[in-house]
Amino acid sequence: MKAAVLGVTGYAGQVLMRLLAGHPEVRTVLAASSSQAGTPLRAVDPGLPASIEEKVPGGMLVSPDEVMRSTDVDVVFSALPHLKSAEICAPVLGRTVVVDLSADFRLHDPAVFQGAYGKPVPRPDLLSRAVYGLSEWHTEAIRKADIIANPGCYPTATLLPLLPLARAGLLKGAVIANAISGISGAGRKEKLDLLYVERSENVNAYNPGTSHRHAPEIAQEIKETDGALSLLFTPHMAPLRRGMAVTTVVELARDPDASGPGSIAGLYQEAYAGRAFVNVWPDRVPQTRDVWGSNRCDIGWKQEGRHLLLFSVIDNLVKGASGQAVQNMNIRFGIPETAGLRTAGEM
Repeated sequence: MKAAVLGVTGYAGQVLMRLLAGHPEVRTVLAASSSQAGTPLRAVDPGLPASIEEKVPGGMLVSPDEVMRSTDVDVVFSALPHLKSAEICAPVLGRTVVVDLSADFRLHDPAVFQGAYGKPVPRPDLLSRAVYGLSEWHTEAIRKADIIANPGCYPTATLLPLLPLARAGLLKGAVIANAISGISGAGRKEKLDLLYVERSENVNAYNPGTSHRHAPEIAQEIKETDGALSLLFTPHMAPLRRGMAVTTVVELARDPDASGPGSIAGLYQEAYAGRAFVNVWPDRVPQTRDVWGSNRCDIGWKQEGRHLLLFSVIDNLVKGASGQAVQNMNIRFGIPETAGLRTAGEM
């Protein structure tokens, strides 16, 4: 296969290149950057193995325009900013498979997108063709999609434990989700409140309730599963490089069965049996260190009377971004889902 990555100097782009460097089915990668075209790739990311130069022509970064002119690319990964991704990818949309890590194709309603991002959705004409790339939930649609809208990190970690229970009608009322993210979730940019001195020994909530950009994305998927549920979502930033933990509290509509298909464990088994990247722990609260560097989402839960507490953790740069993008490529092209991805966390 021949792949292209747009935006290789950001965190998601760098992780994509590291994953594709070891992917057994990807033979060639065009690594594109609008600001550093012509620069040796390993000068931009010295953490890449020397073998990457066997896959990257000349070992050099190219411009996005060169990718757009190429006629033999099988898949384009766009790790470009929101509102720019659809614009720059326009020449290849409909011509090759695009896995878009921005929000440009995630929200189905243009009015909701404008409310979240402050500008009109870039390509409203293509929204109906885009598939929301929550890999374990929309697998069959991803197999046939030419535009895959890779989910955000907060939605991935929040939705995977929720959706099987919502589909079964087990939940009611407001979904109260509180999430903690590492600093890399804010992207690779110079900003005062991302400086080491500002973030070290400091944890804070931000954009609470329904004001975070990912809240409409989470609400969209919840309501498509159970339209009676509502959402309050509060993210927090913690002094971690990477990692994400979500604790969700929701009221039970009925008592789950103690065992069997109607139990909580049984509903997760029905949804995720055979899926290598979702680990379900009925008797422990998962931790971010369990999944660091892997494409896993680990899920735990605890029932307290009429309420259910759900716990989930991911690596925000892998399952929350680049890893799920590669997983979606694997699904789309009939490659083993785990190809090029880790199922075990790193120490």
